Amino acid sequence: MVLAPVLPPSPEAVPAEPSFERLVADLVGLFQRGVREALDEHVFNDWALRVFRWQFQHNPAFRGYCLGRGVTPGTVKSWVDVPAVPTGAFKRLRLMSAEEGREPDAVFHTSGTSRTERRGEHWVASLRLYRSTLLPTFRVHLLPDGARLPMLALMPSPQDAPTSSLSYMIGAASEAFSAEGGGWFATADGVLQEEELRRAVEGAVDTGAPVLIAATAFALAHWLDGLARENLRFALPEGSRVMETGGFKGRVRGVSRNDLYHGILARLGIPMNRVVNEYGMTEMLSQFYEPALSRFQDSDVGLEDRFHVGPPWVRTRILDPVSLVQVPDGEPGLLCHHDLANVGSVACLLTEDMGVAVADGFRLLGRIPGAEPRGCSLAIEELLNAAQMR
Repeated sequence: MVLAPVLPPSPEAVPAEPSFERLVADLVGLFQRGVREALDEHVFNDWALRVFRWQFQHNPAFRGYCLGRGVTPGTVKSWVDVPAVPTGAFKRLRLMSAEEGREPDAVFHTSGTSRTERRGEHWVASLRLYRSTLLPTFRVHLLPDGARLPMLALMPSPQDAPTSSLSYMIGAASEAFSAEGGGWFATADGVLQEEELRRAVEGAVDTGAPVLIAATAFALAHWLDGLARENLRFALPEGSRVMETGGFKGRVRGVSRNDLYHGILARLGIPMNRVVNEYGMTEMLSQFYEPALSRFQDSDVGLEDRFHVGPPWVRTRILDPVSLVQVPDGEPGLLCHHDLANVGSVACLLTEDMGVAVADGFRLLGRIPGAEPRGCSLAIEELLNAAQMR
């Protein structure tokens, strides 16, 4: 009797996930362990490969992109080998990874740098997943003391800005953690309602109740300019804090971070060590924070020494802008994030933001100057070609 040889499985013969909802439920369970519990590298790798298998099977453009690079679930053994997708690709393609026919829970738009620029679209397959990743990180970095504070949001509400991922994020955090007395203080087109905001701040001062102010850096700068013109100063109650998200991209006027934080202290009475920078992006469901409150609130860590940390289900590498090879520690490069929460789109994202690795995270250096990095533009070209061929 002659036995047929045992052949290795085909690279594409990988176990199928039962459903997207099952995968989401399992990830939510992982995220509910919290931000403070580290995720072992082997565990993260197993999860990343599971997510990659799903996206390879259910995202045709991404699958074609991977095949063009000779990458399949059968050949990838480490999460670092999953091809990174430039965030610029979200301006050209619908990169949703879900069963055929599934409608997204939301479509968030990037801000863009001008009215004529094509904006990116993140087709979010599961808002449940978004909430499960944003809430624990928000709580740890903005409310480590367990406080429930009125939240003053200097941005449109989710109802007025349904395509804003930031408005959705702050709305979810407000529902979960905010005390009474907060509100939204910008119109649908982003104009600050300064009179209403002033009354809310005066009310907080009168009652002695601390508040949490959530805003882009541009909105804060605009508000502080108005307070300076009217020569108004407030001493918000101890325990008040600010979450600022950066956000000067495409604006005519900028202000240094040092000046912004000094203005917050001078006009609102909130010290620098209670101002937390959040770094996130429309194309990514998880966020990074400076641990100003969660680790350094009682120390004098200067702005130049601050850095960002992500949740355990995210890994960040620093890559050369041209070759996309990881740079040595201490050298600047492009930030590349691998976010398990992005299971419904693409998990490995190549940004146009520069950063440098530090012991516990990375230091954000800002947007890369000039044209789109060559490594990003070549990858986008590959993606577009793959999408056209499918």
